[in-house]
Amino acid sequence: MHVDSCGTEKIGQWEMLPDTCLLHIFKYLSDDDRSKAALVCHHWHNIMRLPCLWRCRSFHFSGHLSLKQSEYVAAEGYADNLGVFLESLEVTVCPPRSIVLAQRLHATICALLNALVRVKAPLKSLSILRLELDRSSWDRGLRNAVVDKLIYFLLRSASRLNNICLNGMRIGTQQGLELISAIIQNQRSLSPLCGLSLDLRGFFSNSMPNHLNLNIPNMLQQLQGLTHLGLSYSCLSDELLLALSQSNRARSCPDLKVILTVEQVIDSQQLVRILLPEIPLMVYNMTAFYSSDENWSAKLLLRNMLPCYRHSLQSLTLDLSNHSKSLDDELLELVNVCECLIDLRIWAFLDVRTVGRLLNIRLTKKMSLNKIRVRIYTMTENTEEQECQLKEVLSPFCYPPELQFLAVICPFL
Repeated sequence: MHVDSCGTEKIGQWEMLPDTCLLHIFKYLSDDDRSKAALVCHHWHNIMRLPCLWRCRSFHFSGHLSLKQSEYVAAEGYADNLGVFLESLEVTVCPPRSIVLAQRLHATICALLNALVRVKAPLKSLSILRLELDRSSWDRGLRNAVVDKLIYFLLRSASRLNNICLNGMRIGTQQGLELISAIIQNQRSLSPLCGLSLDLRGFFSNSMPNHLNLNIPNMLQQLQGLTHLGLSYSCLSDELLLALSQSNRARSCPDLKVILTVEQVIDSQQLVRILLPEIPLMVYNMTAFYSSDENWSAKLLLRNMLPCYRHSLQSLTLDLSNHSKSLDDELLELVNVCECLIDLRIWAFLDVRTVGRLLNIRLTKKMSLNKIRVRIYTMTENTEEQECQLKEVLSPFCYPPELQFLAVICPFL
């Protein structure tokens, strides 16, 4: 409401906005801006206290000594004052390079978890990313305290977690098993049992021979109701693969979907024992390391292994160093048979015309493939000629609005 030059009261444009629009705008404001907006009027103050504005929150701790202490205290304050509304929390950490930074992160994370237990936060999703507890800056006392506090949170909180992401924690094997045990106990305390998405990529320290530890597959097998599972290659063993197979998971985890990331692959034969047809693979990411072996090729993977997942594979990322081997036909046939593919990212030496053939498959078949990224490698630094060819190949196509498509020429370095 404002008064014009004639003394007449008029309703401002902001006051005419419905609450739904105000809520949508307020979601993009920082905490400081939200506090200021809450002081504008009683109506805005009441809207600012609605739970839907505070259900999701992310914190990023950069790990710089120059960072004000208040930035860390804000996390605990948020949990104390608004944690009662919180349903999704993501904490991303820049791994500390000194003991001082590790001490600060330890104090902040422990205080945050304590506050969440204290206010009985109704969390459904918890992500703590890139702690990297195997760094020398984390001494044994700090490392143990962080893990113990996370276990305490899982056992004592009122949260009904259906999504847990501990990507990049890089924890010791024994402590990792204790933490997984706490996740199992948290899950069993829920009634009724809810599905669980669990991301443990980079969870165990790479310095440990995790694939030789039989306690890992035995512990993971106790999880019930798994819908998604992310694991690093260093954890994989025959016993774990057997535990994830259809016959073993059918009763406890009927909706399990597996995310698999492998890097620096130089021998497709080694993938045969990993990519069992029984595993419900949903996401596959692979980087092939350049090999001087002329006999090495990804054709076995593309022709025989990945097509086994044509009914489950939704996301495929392949970075292939196939300078001496053509894989165009194999890639196109793989895309053609994958019925559930949604997201495709290909980095490889390809014929420019293959991009047109790929688009033609997408546009002529009824597919849900709506995100395509293609990076065509070349050994020449001057890509102008190939870029012109690519432009000519793509010019006849008209993309539907739901399709996110990008194709570029990139020198192979």
